[in-house]
Amino acid sequence: MSDDLPGSEQPDSLIEEIEDPAESTAADSGHRGWSAPGGPPTTVILVRHGVTPHTIDKRFSGGLASSNPGLSDLGRDQVRATAEWLAPLAGDVAAVVASPVRRTLESAQIVAEVLGRDIEEEPGFAEMEFGTWDGLTFAEVAEKHKDEMDAWLGSLDVAPGGGESFREVEARVLAGLERLLETHGGRTVVVVSHVTPIKTLVSHVLGAPLEAVYKMELTPASVTVLSFFNGGRDGTERIGSMRLYNARPGAEVLPPARV
Repeated sequence: MSDDLPGSEQPDSLIEEIEDPAESTAADSGHRGWSAPGGPPTTVILVRHGVTPHTIDKRFSGGLASSNPGLSDLGRDQVRATAEWLAPLAGDVAAVVASPVRRTLESAQIVAEVLGRDIEEEPGFAEMEFGTWDGLTFAEVAEKHKDEMDAWLGSLDVAPGGGESFREVEARVLAGLERLLETHGGRTVVVVSHVTPIKTLVSHVLGAPLEAVYKMELTPASVTVLSFFNGGRDGTERIGSMRLYNARPGAEVLPPARV
């Protein structure tokens, strides 16, 4: 691995990865031979919330309709470490946007305090609703709702009982992204969200099928960075680029913690 990975001995590596995406988005996103990016890019710094008791016990934990657990002491420590890692970027951050779910709001409060920003809520970035599975482990769902789970694992269009399917979450998340880009276009924004929305946004930016969410791991309090700009043949096509994925300060970057 390169020495300039975030969390290595290069103290400015995070800033270098995030602060000037305009220099590399053209090559990253393949507009070869087309017009150069028009206008400043929108940089979205995605932060997953810290751990909760449900995270530690590996229980399904959904959005606002869930039992809505708060952060544990470990989760608060994780988020604070990440917020302090992001602190050198504070002057460039226009807003801190959070899913309205308790664990993301608590995480966003820590981030906003460190960065000196207020919090805006965006319901589009809330976690998938798991309905009757909420609070159960995978093994418990497999035992109590086997037919539902088999169907859910076999189709992105199937929802847990009373919950949301991956396709429904995708539509909600992308609508939230549109609102974010309309409100904060051309600026840097920190978005505090959850596993499913962040993976969905990554799949969208990469042009990958939604099934790609099954092949990603995302560490609590990790940082993923996406940038959006106008390019293409006439300079008006929106193009996305992934600049960083699942990064954490310190040794957890390599390998990612499985918590």
